[in-house]
Amino acid sequence: MKPMHIVVLSGAGMSAESGLRTFRDHNGLWEDYRVEDVATPEAWRDDRELVLRFYNERRKALLAASPNDGHRIIAGWESLHRVSVVTQNVDDLHERAGSTSVLHLHGELMKARSTRNPDLVYPIEGWELKAGDTCELGSQLRPHIVWFGEAVPLLPEAEEMVASADVLVVVGTSLQVYPAAGLAWCAPPSARRILIDPNPPSAPGFTVIAAGASAGLDQAANLLLD
Repeated sequence: MKPMHIVVLSGAGMSAESGLRTFRDHNGLWEDYRVEDVATPEAWRDDRELVLRFYNERRKALLAASPNDGHRIIAGWESLHRVSVVTQNVDDLHERAGSTSVLHLHGELMKARSTRNPDLVYPIEGWELKAGDTCELGSQLRPHIVWFGEAVPLLPEAEEMVASADVLVVVGTSLQVYPAAGLAWCAPPSARRILIDPNPPSAPGFTVIAAGASAGLDQAANLLLD
């Protein structure tokens, strides 16, 4: 088989199969929290303790979770192909499964960054980020997350990555969250496009696999052999 550049665009459905709660589904996180209260710059300004507690809870859940078969299938493709993952997820499950090229559009839960200089980013040891934890400039550290109302700084890099794909696999995302959803249409006309979703939206030009993430990726692996 000729080596290809496979670009995977992954969303919350990937993490859900590892037991991590998604935001928009039934029993999702937004049933417990208003997005305005925990995932905006205004929330950080108005109630820093609540925002820190919210992400500490997410971090604790992530540390208890493990990569699922879907994560491992994607990582396994690297034995034959160049594989790039562009993920809307803030967890590190792709990396823990063995993927070596992962771009996190919406930030990384296991990192914190300076509130004074956003280029100062630090790994978080354990699950807790506290008020009083500061960067080398002395300013409070915040979650390294792209909040609602903030720019997505890695979007141009993600667009370039998708534009170089021989195969684009979209999995675990409903293609409803912009600007990330627009990436699905950045692949070149020659690229093969595969969409995996248990309730797939209309997606002209895509081979659609109506299945969950892991089962769908298993089917996609067979398609890539054709």
